[in-house]
Amino acid sequence: MTFSRLIVAAFALSASAAAAQQTDLTIALQLEPPHLDPTSAAAGAIDSILYANVFEGLTRFDQTGAVQPALAQSWEISDDGLTYTFTLAEATFHDGTSFDAEDVKFSLDRARADDSVNAQKPLFEAIETVEVVDARTVRLTLSKPEGNLLFNLAWGDAVIVAPESVETIKSAPVGTGPFRFADWRQGDSITLTAFDDYWGKAPALTEATFKFISDPTAAFAAVMAQDVDAFAGFPAPENLPIFEADPRFQVLVGSTEGETILAMNNGEAPFDNPKVRAAVAHAIDRQAVIDGAMYGYGTPIGTHFAPHNPDYLDLTNLSAFDPEQAKALLAEAGYPDGFETTLKLPPPSYARRGGEIIASQLRAVGIETQITNLEWAQWLEEVFRGKDFGLTIVSHTEPMDISIYARPDYYFQYGAPELVAVFDALGATSDPVERTTLLQDAQRMIAEDHVNAYLFQLAFPTVADARLEGLWQNQPTQATDLTAVRWTQ
Repeated sequence: MTFSRLIVAAFALSASAAAAQQTDLTIALQLEPPHLDPTSAAAGAIDSILYANVFEGLTRFDQTGAVQPALAQSWEISDDGLTYTFTLAEATFHDGTSFDAEDVKFSLDRARADDSVNAQKPLFEAIETVEVVDARTVRLTLSKPEGNLLFNLAWGDAVIVAPESVETIKSAPVGTGPFRFADWRQGDSITLTAFDDYWGKAPALTEATFKFISDPTAAFAAVMAQDVDAFAGFPAPENLPIFEADPRFQVLVGSTEGETILAMNNGEAPFDNPKVRAAVAHAIDRQAVIDGAMYGYGTPIGTHFAPHNPDYLDLTNLSAFDPEQAKALLAEAGYPDGFETTLKLPPPSYARRGGEIIASQLRAVGIETQITNLEWAQWLEEVFRGKDFGLTIVSHTEPMDISIYARPDYYFQYGAPELVAVFDALGATSDPVERTTLLQDAQRMIAEDHVNAYLFQLAFPTVADARLEGLWQNQPTQATDLTAVRWTQ
């Protein structure tokens, strides 16, 4: 074969390999969302699929947790911190309508309206007016300085939606992201396809299917058989060493914003008594829960704050495992023989497995729990919205969400006035040193009052085909961002 023919043959092989490059992805998640509107529900499973893929906000989180420009490409802040002027990207919604400043005004006014059902409505409470300057410029005027505004606008609850499609958003979401919604086979999967007219960098994937596999045994079987290409948030950590030893796979173990807590209903007896709450906290052996439910994956916490945050305080000593102290506190609170309560558990493994362990630990100090396993929709209805529970276990995966403790109508019903004052002061300052002091004050207050029992920071294991790159390892927000995912061969 001549040299020229070798070149032609090599070029043909290269072209053939490029043509065969895989561009579709099947990725599994444990939880199926109840619907597809991230602006009207607290279910993180919605953001797990749609954040940065289908919907975008003015700003967004990257995988380090830093706030980056998104639909707002730049902004100016007035000297008094009360006016934010955003310059918008030239983008198109998936239904072909143009994105402009009117859509931003509609979305933010809808989120902060009196009748808003946005699960994170307090994110927008500092916004006094949203003004359309022109098609590419929008101005936010605040009632008070809000040092967290750019951070707040990066949440999935703050994504931009269009009035033309909002009526059907729960079943047919329309955003500006790199992927468009294609199909939802309820109980099985959701499929997204690449949006050809995306305003930013086009994704390498042309199609992504999210499969829902709730059972850990089925999850192991699906990954091992390579029926799925990746499993984000793999629910059976005991199996991770098997995948680590298999060259077909890669295992990524990252951190999350997920403070896993044993939440207590502070609005009802006996958990309206701080001594009872302290007794519950001291009855729990965190490490036993981490080892038994998570096979060692997880970081003990003593307050509602991520250990990787530079402002975190280690307050685990305030609720150290001490069954005798727990019994004494119960007696002081008027429950020398203990009491009975409910323990309502959502589907994730950390809750179902951890619930059995915690029930045993509570029984040892005289607290009997009636365990009820709920699906996510039931948990949201009964526990989160209905506040019909004594105890529950859930991981709060929203970024730096300690401010929920200043909301008396939140599902665990706390909202002490002293804590509300701390967050009012936090919102009014942008000084880094002062903000650190206030955040640490808030951590101490909820830990000392034992609002909830703080268990561990949720680890996030992902098992994936070894040829994939671009998957997020950490979870600064609950998202399965596919914008940089690609096959390497």
